[in-house]
Amino acid sequence: MITYAETPRGLSRRAALQLGSCGFGYLAFAGLQGLQSQAAEAAAGPLSPKKPPLPAKAKHVIFLCMQGGPSHLDTFDYKPQLTKDNGKAPPAGSGRGFGGGSLLGSPFEFKKQGQAGLWMSEVFPNLGKQADEICILNGMNTAVPAHAQAFLQLHTGTSQFVRPSLGAWTLYGLGTENQNLPGFISLNPPTAGGGAQNYGSAFLPAVFQGTKISGGGGGYGPMGGGGGIGKVANIANPKLSTDSQRAQLDFLQELNREKLAKDKDNAQVEGVIQSYELAFRMQRDVPKVMDLSGETKELQASYGIGDRATETFGRECLLARRFVEAGVRFVEITYGNWDQHRNLKADIQRHAGAIDKPIAGLIADLKKRGLLKDTLIVWCGEFGRTPVAQGTDGRDHNNKGFSAWMAGGGIKGGTTYGKTDDHGFEAVEGKVDIHDFHATILHLMGLDHEKLTFKYAGRDFRLTDVKGRVVKEVLG
Repeated sequence: MITYAETPRGLSRRAALQLGSCGFGYLAFAGLQGLQSQAAEAAAGPLSPKKPPLPAKAKHVIFLCMQGGPSHLDTFDYKPQLTKDNGKAPPAGSGRGFGGGSLLGSPFEFKKQGQAGLWMSEVFPNLGKQADEICILNGMNTAVPAHAQAFLQLHTGTSQFVRPSLGAWTLYGLGTENQNLPGFISLNPPTAGGGAQNYGSAFLPAVFQGTKISGGGGGYGPMGGGGGIGKVANIANPKLSTDSQRAQLDFLQELNREKLAKDKDNAQVEGVIQSYELAFRMQRDVPKVMDLSGETKELQASYGIGDRATETFGRECLLARRFVEAGVRFVEITYGNWDQHRNLKADIQRHAGAIDKPIAGLIADLKKRGLLKDTLIVWCGEFGRTPVAQGTDGRDHNNKGFSAWMAGGGIKGGTTYGKTDDHGFEAVEGKVDIHDFHATILHLMGLDHEKLTFKYAGRDFRLTDVKGRVVKEVLG
């Protein structure tokens, strides 16, 4: 039984597909569009906010996606036994397919942070100050140790098929609170590891896919999104004034509605009407939200803006706060190149240094504004790294045990759930696989992962397929 509408309100399923097929590529039409829309259409549109069927702890998600597989052993999973056994051969039978290298203890010191004493690596000194807001999941595991497949599974629940992304499912189930902005934004999305599938809508109406905002240059490396903050393509019309665009669009829409009245049912025309109006509204609001000039220098500095090492990710985190504050439902930020097969110590210091202050600034800012209680922050990569060394200063892929963390939005802060074995080879307690992870995120948003379904190819599909449990132990 499908308890969520197959077809978004106010739009036929075919029309929703047509609207989505324009995607946010329909911004290419923005030069022909204007500033206002018909309120009735916006209120009844497919992205209009929907009441969650369950009590919701969070209204928004900020997904901090760490592509490349950050080492749990050097960040959030303290292993004193691994340090003690550094250089030794792994215990018999514990290699578990990870090669024949010697055990490699972390080069970093771990400290207890916050009132609850969460163990965190020294590479996160600023984030450690926010430990009481964070719940660390040290029993994470996933199906495969290959980047592309694991990354796709993290986003869509499967590594084998084209399926809707977590953000698309969330938007489908809840809509969004601001009809002038995209409901799902992907900042600096990856080009590898499934590419657009990671923020795509697959068989869901494509209006629920993410809006890509790519980097403006530089980069985090081959595995991640680009560096710098780019702009949404074709967001401004250099040739027509707002009034002229509105007049032009009114004329076009009048013709479109005459065509629609004549045809009675024309999905293509319905989709064009909706896409023109939304793109018209976005021309006004998107540049305003992306303009950080109104933020104080002190606040920007708290995000690391002004420091070359933290500038890019700091801007992205501040943008994420501005987007959720404006009503965007789901924002994802990708930071890549965590694939430390070598140069482990130097690279982790550099990458952790780039995100530590921005994330701490984001949590503090959300908390100060009263937004943290309604915003779920998720930090996770596609898998972790091996306790045995690769070369002399590197670690290989490990899908059997790794770390993630959540904060805000109904999470029990200052806690650690789950554990790996003494050397960190695999999860042994409090195991959380990707389906459990997704089920818990949806639950915090007020969605039942077993009932959030869409009928396609003759059967009801869901993000968690036929698995998944809500990890109630981490709920506040």
